[in-house]
Amino acid sequence: MSDQKEMRAVYAETLISLVEEGKDIVVLEADLMRATGTTAFAKKYPDRAVNVGVAEANLVGIASGLSAAGKVPFAATFACFASRRAYDQFFLSANYAQLNVKLIGTDPGVTAAFNGGTHMPFEDLTLMRVIPRLTIAEPSDPISLAAITRLGANLKGSFYMRLQRKPAPVIYRENESFSIGKAKVLREGGDVTLVALGTVMVNEALKAADMLAQEGIKATIIDALWLSPLDEETILAHSGCGCIVTCENHRVTGGLGSAVAEVIAEKAPGVRLARIGVAADLFGEVGTLDWLAERFALTAPHIADAARTLIQQK
Repeated sequence: MSDQKEMRAVYAETLISLVEEGKDIVVLEADLMRATGTTAFAKKYPDRAVNVGVAEANLVGIASGLSAAGKVPFAATFACFASRRAYDQFFLSANYAQLNVKLIGTDPGVTAAFNGGTHMPFEDLTLMRVIPRLTIAEPSDPISLAAITRLGANLKGSFYMRLQRKPAPVIYRENESFSIGKAKVLREGGDVTLVALGTVMVNEALKAADMLAQEGIKATIIDALWLSPLDEETILAHSGCGCIVTCENHRVTGGLGSAVAEVIAEKAPGVRLARIGVAADLFGEVGTLDWLAERFALTAPHIADAARTLIQQK
């Protein structure tokens, strides 16, 4: 995990490759091409790049129209705007209409950093998760990002992907295979299972597992990758230890923790569950990524503490 790649650069490169392979992709932005990294795409394919200006609802409306005309639109904006501001348009114009819109929410959770509380989405997954038949993903590294972008492009139906823009450690091999709705088990351990989603929390879960290993506690780490469809089979297969900790760069209500809690309650009652995420009564704040992760208890020590507590309670 020593190598790092800029996630937004990987996103743009993947879209360029898809066009070169014959995919009828159109990229739409709400005045954030530089932030999203799609200026490279626009330079190479100016007739396939549309800047709608600061008008996120219109962004989704135009994307829906392009989908109806047979294009594969990738519409990106900050996740706070993709979810809260354009929610009705995405719900109705894209999903209810059964169109093929790929909505990308950038700067999820604390990765919004200095953009602060107004731009810090802790609830986008909660909102998106209740849209019927919507596929939802959050890559954990540059390799999974490229693969999931490709899977989303080939998926028939609307798709929401969270995208951290900045550099991220490489976790997977270049030839790793990915499938819609299938998680990845990064480590096996019989004492506790850590289910993490997204770049920030998968890397913190890996650190937490190292901390626990020094105490003789062996942790399974599941990189969820997909919130919908959730890989219930993999989660249940690793619930035999009796302890699961979910880890998400998101509010604890409605996202990964809630989804796993529903699975456990219905199919594995008796398994103890702890949810690491932003407390339900907090808004975002301004700060560095590291400071914010500690402020909202999203770091490896908090994950390790939750794991220890569950194990002691067994």
